[in-house]
Order: sequence, then C-alpha cells, then structure tokens
Amino acid sequence: RITGPPGVDGTTTSWPSMLALAATWDEATVETVAAAVGTEFRGKGANVILGPSLNVHRVARNGRNFEYLSGEDPYLGARLAAAHVRGLQGQGVMAVAKHYAFNEQETHRDTESSMVDARTAWELYYPPFEAAVDAGIGAIMCSYNRVNGSYASQSTDILVRDLRQGMGFRGFVMSDWGAVHDIAALANGLQMEKSGL
Repeated sequence: RITGPPGVDGTTTSWPSMLALAATWDEATVETVAAAVGTEFRGKGANVILGPSLNVHRVARNGRNFEYLSGEDPYLGARLAAAHVRGLQGQGVMAVAKHYAFNEQETHRDTESSMVDARTAWELYYPPFEAAVDAGIGAIMCSYNRVNGSYASQSTDILVRDLRQGMGFRGFVMSDWGAVHDIAALANGLQMEKSGL
C-alpha cells in the first residue's frame, strides 16, 4: 500500500495518454500499463477509475482526443479497449468506459446533437464500447451531447436498445457531471446521476 497524502512527490505516476497507448498498436502493452494503473489506484484505496475513454476520433480539433484509446480506428479501439479493461479490473478496480456515445467534439458538447444512423453507430462508433462490454466492464459513463435529438443520458435508444439489449451490458450507467437534464433519465436507462460540480 502506498502511504502519504495524495499528490505528494513519489505517490503519483504520470502515465502515458490513452492516445499514446493506442499508438503502440500493442494489446499486451496496453494491458500491462492498465494493470499498473489499477495497482496504483488499488494501493491508494480506490476501487473505481473513470476510464478508459473510448471515442473514435472524428474531429481532429477535439481538445480531448489525447484521452481516447481508439484513435481513428474502431477495430484497434475494440482490441485495446478489451485489453485495458482486463488490465484494470484484474487489479480489483472497476473500469468505467466513457463517453458513451458519439461525443466526438468538445465545441458545444452540451447542446449539439450527433445525428447517427444504426449502421454507422455499429460499424464505426460502437465497436470499442462493445469490446469493453464483452470484457466485462463494470460501468459506462454517458456523454453530454444529444444523440439524434435526445440527451445521451436519457436516450432509451442508446442506453437500453443498443447498450443493454444489443451489446448485452449488465453493469450500471452513470452520467457525466451535470449531464442529466430531466429526471426521466432514470427511467430511460441511467442508474447513477453525478450532479454538477
């Protein structure tokens, strides 16, 4: 167990970004790094980590692309997502895949609506999340944006039809901070609201 208060020199590791890990194209490396992150978190008494971030890069100027393990390739993202989940959760730390779904830009993320048809969703955007589900991920964090007109946090299409029924997800769905706009979200597939900061 690591001793000392958080943030003290020698108690925190600066890990590679998710995009840097994706650039290795190496599942074993990703799983090894994720296991090391999980070991550090577990050693500090944490049992949940808000990651990995799995969105496929579609907007080059997205200021959060460095956070996403998939890079521009849904196949690569799927292979690495499963490895990352195995590595983290193998250390007794629950992984939370984010930002589900279609959160491909930061500009106007609270108000924009990602218009996505089923084929595009399943072939391009969902594979990394589906692989995380198949690897046994414990939770999914929904995103701020709207999806086909409805906020991701309250869309039965993406939370129930696609995630639960289509992918077979059995964990719980949480919101991002302040991403819930209506209490109906709790009846539409969301289990945990994280209120605004």
